[in-house]
Amino acid sequence: MKVLVHRRDDRGMSLEPFASRCVRAGEVHELVTTSHDDTEPGARIDHVGFLGFAEIDRAGVIDRGDEVWIGGELVGTVLGFDGCHFPNHYNILIHTALPVTGEGIGLKPEREVCFRGRW
Repeated sequence: MKVLVHRRDDRGMSLEPFASRCVRAGEVHELVTTSHDDTEPGARIDHVGFLGFAEIDRAGVIDRGDEVWIGGELVGTVLGFDGCHFPNHYNILIHTALPVTGEGIGLKPEREVCFRGRW
């Protein structure tokens, strides 16, 4: 994990219309927290905190509502995806009570990131 330290109140991300995304081993995606909770496609996401970039170690599917665990701690649930940097990477949007940064929650490089399905 590459830990990020910044937040924005005017980011202007846009929620993709997909509730899930397939990911491949070796891909790198950005983890972004938000207090936004609207799941309408195209919803504007402004209030965000940047956790960091994480490398996917096993292929799979990430779904809206999946729990996001980092280093054994529950961070939040997947709200959806922003594709403004795709195909380089997705912003995986994580719903939290308040936007938090990687530095703010004490993230460190090499911490395990786990997406756990609700089912």
